[in-house]
Amino acid sequence: MANVEIYTWKTCPFCIRAKGLLDDKGVEYTEYAIDGDDAARNKMADRSNGRRSLPQIFINDVHVGGCDDIHALEATGKLDVLLAA
Repeated sequence: MANVEIYTWKTCPFCIRAKGLLDDKGVEYTEYAIDGDDAARNKMADRSNGRRSLPQIFINDVHVGGCDDIHALEATGKLDVLLAA
């Protein structure tokens, strides 16, 4: 099972949508709710090549992007490949 991590804000609609996709697929993930936590956001940005928008998603320590990115991976069948690795 892949190690999935997602950085979120509790009220972010894109975060909720991305988590919904993972939930629908039955994927277990570690959520970092970083609401107002600048240190955590800086750590996320370091891991995501400077991206500060939310969510930011990592699969097996590889940055896969945000909400649109994970839905694009799902649409092309590539998300299941990453999750199976």
